[in-house]
Amino acid sequence: MAEATTEDMHGRPILDHPILADDRTAAWLGLKVLHLDDGHARTSMELREEMLNGFGIAHGGMIFAFADTTFALACNPHHGSADTITVASGVDVNFLRPGIPGRTLTAIADRRATSGRSGLYDVQILQSVPGGEDELLAEFRGRSRTIPKR
Repeated sequence: MAEATTEDMHGRPILDHPILADDRTAAWLGLKVLHLDDGHARTSMELREEMLNGFGIAHGGMIFAFADTTFALACNPHHGSADTITVASGVDVNFLRPGIPGRTLTAIADRRATSGRSGLYDVQILQSVPGGEDELLAEFRGRSRTIPKR
């Protein structure tokens, strides 16, 4: 089984998370974990040709999967819990510009609020711009719920 990348292009270690061990979608995306902290996560991936729609731009489902995985990393503590997991109870995504093949995407997830077993998280998806600053590609707002582990 493929694994999510744990080294950068220079061979430096990249943070890993237990929920990625069996996440085939994250592995297929080529997701790299750049930062993990309680309620926060930062990841990156390259936008490849097979991730494009019929218009030659990023398929919205690829952007969603990337943001959703980063959201999951922010919601679930790295050390994990023996009894519970935190999952999405609902999300909204706003696509602001087309994703261009060959560009690097970065997702930054931040917890905004929690109340009991519910949480609210924002994820910004940025796209690299050759010779310039990253631009905002999409925004994702996720609502989480902590539930018993099966």
